[in-house]
Amino acid sequence: MAKESDSTRLPDFRNTEIAFQNKSDKELIESKRLFMAMNNGHLVDVGSSVAKLALKLKLPFVQSIMKKTIFKQFCGGINLVDCQEVIDHLYSHNASTILDYGAESKTVAQELDDACAELINAIEFAASNNSVPVVSCKLTALVDNNVLIKKQQKHPFSKEDKAKYDRFLKRINKACKKAHKLSVGIFIDAEESWMQVAMDEIVTDLMKAYNKDKAIVYNTYQMYRHDKLDQLRADYLEAHKEGYILGAKLVRGAYMEKERDRAEDMGYPSPIQPDKAATDRDYDEGIAFCLDRYKEIAFCNASHNLASVQKMVNAIVKNELPRDHPHLNFCQLQGMSDHITFNLAAAGFNVAKYVVYGPVRDVVEYLIRRAEENTAVTGEMSRELSLVNEEVKRRGI
Repeated sequence: MAKESDSTRLPDFRNTEIAFQNKSDKELIESKRLFMAMNNGHLVDVGSSVAKLALKLKLPFVQSIMKKTIFKQFCGGINLVDCQEVIDHLYSHNASTILDYGAESKTVAQELDDACAELINAIEFAASNNSVPVVSCKLTALVDNNVLIKKQQKHPFSKEDKAKYDRFLKRINKACKKAHKLSVGIFIDAEESWMQVAMDEIVTDLMKAYNKDKAIVYNTYQMYRHDKLDQLRADYLEAHKEGYILGAKLVRGAYMEKERDRAEDMGYPSPIQPDKAATDRDYDEGIAFCLDRYKEIAFCNASHNLASVQKMVNAIVKNELPRDHPHLNFCQLQGMSDHITFNLAAAGFNVAKYVVYGPVRDVVEYLIRRAEENTAVTGEMSRELSLVNEEVKRRGI
């Protein structure tokens, strides 16, 4: 049972007592040590390279070390049963859970079928937990990436390609049909631009089929791309015209360096915004656009950017919108931004942690990406470390 929240107070994001109320002294010190290590860019670069090589060589000690450190901080467990303790813990502090099986970029048919089965298991598991309203899905875990790339480039499908694509559509529709039946939402992650258009078309079809009465399927908009604000607006008009609820998860993005490098290597214009200010502008305009139409757009402000979170909080309070409306949501990654998550939860806003789970070998790419991006791009580890240090000092440990 979740503790009662105060639906009249404003969240104080400087309150580290609320932010880290879910951590024991021992857990807080462990987080401090990990963030200190992750705050060292050189150490992260070397560690990431070593971890990738060691896992490729199947050296057993690497998985063990990762499981006790970075995996413990950022993941819910190896399987769904392992996640239950994390789910219950979050719920006790008024925070929900978004489950995400960490597999991606699979190619073998059996692996793709297994990933689909795991997605359906997660949907059924979520339906049995009041505190798990949504599961997350990577389409690249359900189909060979090359098929999506060919689809986007309009290359003729071979007989084998068509069979793979048809099997993929059966997988994702089977999962969405189950989610619709059990009233569980599905966040479909955004991925690289060279297959995103193909995925957007599929997600639109899924929303038309399953979002008539309630938002079940959500597309993800990476606002560090200069075309995504216009796409969000166009997708809303399409949903309004066709009579379904648009599901939208807004993020800044996860593949910036890869996108820029590929564009430069292949000689086409980069899809990435010219600078961070442009990304922040479009992100906040996207959130404002959704807020103005919140009865027709179910959306999630999936951000660790405090300014963007604060703007949405201010708008909800100023316009006297219901804080618990199912279309008004926030989420942050497990293991990060607890000052945002738990202070929002304490003030009665809909907020969830994005809880990744799966065997270490399957989530290692996610974990390495987490370390590399947050150190090199956003500098979030410095902020996390500063907040943890404040709480350590407050507790006198």
